[in-house]
Amino acid sequence: MKILVPVKRVVDYNVKVRVKSDGTGVDIANVKMSMNPFDEIAVEEAVRLKEKGFATEVIAVSCGVTQCQETLRTAMAIGADRAILVETTEELQPLAVAKLLKALVDKEQPGLIILGKQAIDDDCNQTGQMLAALADLPQATFASKVEVVDGKAQVTREIDGGLEILSISMPAVITTDLRLNEPRYVTLPNIMKAKKKQLDTYKPEDLGVDVSPRITTLKVSEPPKRSAGIKVPDVATLVDKLKNVSKVIS
Repeated sequence: MKILVPVKRVVDYNVKVRVKSDGTGVDIANVKMSMNPFDEIAVEEAVRLKEKGFATEVIAVSCGVTQCQETLRTAMAIGADRAILVETTEELQPLAVAKLLKALVDKEQPGLIILGKQAIDDDCNQTGQMLAALADLPQATFASKVEVVDGKAQVTREIDGGLEILSISMPAVITTDLRLNEPRYVTLPNIMKAKKKQLDTYKPEDLGVDVSPRITTLKVSEPPKRSAGIKVPDVATLVDKLKNVSKVIS
């Protein structure tokens, strides 16, 4: 069984992002980029499933600019066997990425697709669900535990009321939550080995996919500065402030 793991190149989670002066987006010039943390968890889970003998090959996939090769090399250093880059300079929105992944699913015929539940840059939380719909595959989102039992994927997911366990037939799409696992530390020898692993490159047109944006960003702005809190002497004063100043209660 093959496992396909889409990974996204995003601004590193330790970096404080800055909005461009013209309000058209986030400034990523000379900013450290890294793999989306949720996708890193997905790669780790795929590699663990391979180590347990449930998979024969882990394929990392990324869509975007040439520099996404670095993200794919990181995935291969974690343990992915090979990688595919769909190279484009177009702005890629979730539907376009889902269509590209659908084309690769048709091409590679994986038994499982594991990806992060969302990216930390746009927080869309859409690609996995859209891919499942386009490919007509069962899906389990926000996975906190994944097991393969009797040829089916048994997925534990966190819901408002506690935990929900789903048993889904494969091939299937699974999106990962933070508590699924803790990715391994990437060692220097594995980084060197990753440089020799296969990395294939396609263009969207090679896959017959139109990636034209469907949504236009009108403006990006920073959230308003939070004002300092105040201390109140008693509950009556607190209720008065909430009612007459903040107007959050009536």
